[in-house]
Amino acid sequence: MSALGYMQKVGKALMVPVATLPAAAILMGIGYWIDPVGWGSESIFAAFLIKSGAAIIDNMALLFAIGVAFGLSKDKSGNAALSGFVAFMVLTTLLSPETVAQLEGIDISEVPAAFGSIGNQFIGILIGIVSAEIYNKFSAVELPKALAFFSGKRLVPILTSIAGMLLAFVFLYVWPVIFEGLSIFGQYLQSLDALGAGLFGFFNRLLLMVGMHHALYPVFWFDVVGINDIPNFLGGAQSIANGTAIVGKTGMYQAGFFPIMMFGLPGAALAMYHCAEPRNKDKVFSIMIAAAMASFFTGITEPLEFSFMFLAPALYVVHAVLTGLSLYIAASMQWMAGFGFSAGMVDFVLSSQNPLATQWYMLIAQGLVFFAIYYFLFRFIIQKFNLNTPGRGEDMNAGEEKEVNMSELAAAYIKEIGGSENIVEVDNCITRLRLTVKDSSVANQAGLKALGAIAIVPMGKDGLQVIIGLGKVDKVADAMKIILKK
Repeated sequence: MSALGYMQKVGKALMVPVATLPAAAILMGIGYWIDPVGWGSESIFAAFLIKSGAAIIDNMALLFAIGVAFGLSKDKSGNAALSGFVAFMVLTTLLSPETVAQLEGIDISEVPAAFGSIGNQFIGILIGIVSAEIYNKFSAVELPKALAFFSGKRLVPILTSIAGMLLAFVFLYVWPVIFEGLSIFGQYLQSLDALGAGLFGFFNRLLLMVGMHHALYPVFWFDVVGINDIPNFLGGAQSIANGTAIVGKTGMYQAGFFPIMMFGLPGAALAMYHCAEPRNKDKVFSIMIAAAMASFFTGITEPLEFSFMFLAPALYVVHAVLTGLSLYIAASMQWMAGFGFSAGMVDFVLSSQNPLATQWYMLIAQGLVFFAIYYFLFRFIIQKFNLNTPGRGEDMNAGEEKEVNMSELAAAYIKEIGGSENIVEVDNCITRLRLTVKDSSVANQAGLKALGAIAIVPMGKDGLQVIIGLGKVDKVADAMKIILKK
């Protein structure tokens, strides 16, 4: 498998632990609403909720190790998840400051600072990947009869514990160097202040085109280079007290997304609707209203972004630039809000009582401005350059879609991808099939689009993404898996 194809699998696996963040956001958000002044000190129930959410946030690195191991395992096995837990505990225990001092025969005060941050999400992701690969390769191994009890899946935790020991030995010497490099990188980003936030916003959206934004956001949102923006923001008063959060700064890699997802992209949706040909307006309206509401309420933007990402890539670059600009403005003005899942209205309301949410209401004013910018700029560019956004250059009413048997539709997708002999693995995310194939060039892109695919994205020779859309992709993926098992 190509590096690009493998990275898209890692990106999908990262969604497993990231999906736990909404629970933390809801619990802590409600807790801050109940006790907005004392942040738990004046209400037992509020403290109960805040501490419950903190239990998730404080253990994100471990959740990454377990979730990535589970998500990358070939059959989504709990045994792989357990192995990720084992390897993580072995490595972090061996590389704790106390153990390092003992192993090297030095005083704990002389231990490099790097080992005080060994239990971070970067290490969790690495452990998850290693554990999953060990599971995928050795979970079916049969040992001699005398050792038969440890065959197959029982062998995997043993091997991952050994892998944890070997990685600990390597990282004993390598981690201080890596940590120093990451620290310099993080300090450079933080030195850019609002500009750094803007650059993050730009590349975050741009990399979505190839599903690689998952490789970027941990650097800013989690504790890879010391920024740790989401956990620090959700930690609220506790983060302020322990010095990991700064009022007016923490949240700068999140806040600027709210004006884009709640207002900017719905403005783009309205522009595309108004630019659609009259014969297609009804169809475009139904697509755009659903996508805009998903973006506004939940911050799930893929259905809307994919509607023009590949039809009009230049327009998508404009969207990425505007996203970067929004993050830059919010960071410059210190208008702060945060999220546990994504920058939709639900997270916006929940975060408003967080002690780190400063002038959060100004993000609404910024959002209204960005709604107008997106609407008029998108409408001008679409009409000026005659871009083929949804409803332009095609008759969307031709051959009205009939109710389709999902098994028949899945079989048709398999055929256009190159047949079952070309498909190695089927997976999916919110809007797209993520396929591992023998040869991505075999896929019939015109045939796939005729079946309803929005876009097809080859990921090297052995990777292929087929954008289908929210609410439909999981059904197609499940039906394909059933057919391929026969």
